[in-house]
Amino acid sequence: MQRGQTPRGVFAGFGAPATASIAIATIVVSLALIGLGAINSAALWGGFIPARLDGSSAFAQYYSLAPVWLTPLTATFVHAGLLHLGFNMVMLGYTGREAERTLGARGILVLYVFGAYAAAAAQWLSGPHMQAPMIGASGALSAIVGAYSLLYGQSRAKAIGPFPARIVHVLWLALAWTGINLLIGLMSVRAGTPIAAAAHVGGFIAGLALARPLLAWRWRGA
Repeated sequence: MQRGQTPRGVFAGFGAPATASIAIATIVVSLALIGLGAINSAALWGGFIPARLDGSSAFAQYYSLAPVWLTPLTATFVHAGLLHLGFNMVMLGYTGREAERTLGARGILVLYVFGAYAAAAAQWLSGPHMQAPMIGASGALSAIVGAYSLLYGQSRAKAIGPFPARIVHVLWLALAWTGINLLIGLMSVRAGTPIAAAAHVGGFIAGLALARPLLAWRWRGA
């Protein structure tokens, strides 16, 4: 770092200060939890547990947990291991940087937060009484991936009846991502390491829905 240069300036040079900030915060917290061997307790404290929403969670009776409304965000800082963390950060580093160039730093932050809550909502819908905590940034990151796919993906969709080509393109992206995650989810269950496939779908759909409004928000009045 050059003398007098702030960390913010370094992140600006990266071209995506919001993406870099999210990545650094996630890496620091996740590595600390992994190094301390505190993953299980952190997952219980800050993971999103669907059963907590209706009070049926067995854990809430015996432990002091983070406020349930905050857990879609706290869950994004907890990763099961280095491989889980590394995969998510590679995905964030590539799609986040490119999407931030188009949507701006505010757009990425809004996308990430809304993606986290959309992922939690989808996970709850898939199993309102699930006791296992959902952890990791995959759901929130899926929103960035969804926006990236819509903004940078080459559309070959054609209009179908009353649906214009743009709507058909969005629907195809949503269906493709849903299909891929359903297959991955089934494979993970058979392997004994289930993933939150519904959360990935919820985050991705949020990204598709928010991409163009956030783009218009950034360039409004420009």
